[in-house]
Amino acid sequence: MLDVNKESVVRMTDKEIIIKLYRDENIAMVQKNLSRLNEILAPTMKLTHMTGYVQSKLEWIDQIQNEEMQYFASKEDTIKAIQIEGNRASLIGQNQVQARIWGGGTHTWRLQMQMFYEKKNGDWVISAQKASTY
Repeated sequence: MLDVNKESVVRMTDKEIIIKLYRDENIAMVQKNLSRLNEILAPTMKLTHMTGYVQSKLEWIDQIQNEEMQYFASKEDTIKAIQIEGNRASLIGQNQVQARIWGGGTHTWRLQMQMFYEKKNGDWVISAQKASTY
């Protein structure tokens, strides 16, 4: 029998956690897992789209739920420029995202997401995102 106690549990590093949050967000978008998005996004999270439009967390989740924004696939190319300073962190993720946005056709975008994180009460959350292409 395997005896596992608290001391033997492997803890993720801050770097591993913020990378996982980025990947979890991409998975949740495609799976339309709104509860997971709600968990990992700060209440005040803002998403700046390629067009410059700034969207709140609640509006973004609502548009995913109502299928105004539909995400069909997300393939990760790279994660880079990881920076962690105290309770703030950032990274740049590059994914090929297949989606239908605001009534347009289905396209695959090479999305570069500049991700910003904050650690609140010991837990990392996504605090802001800025989309562009690569």
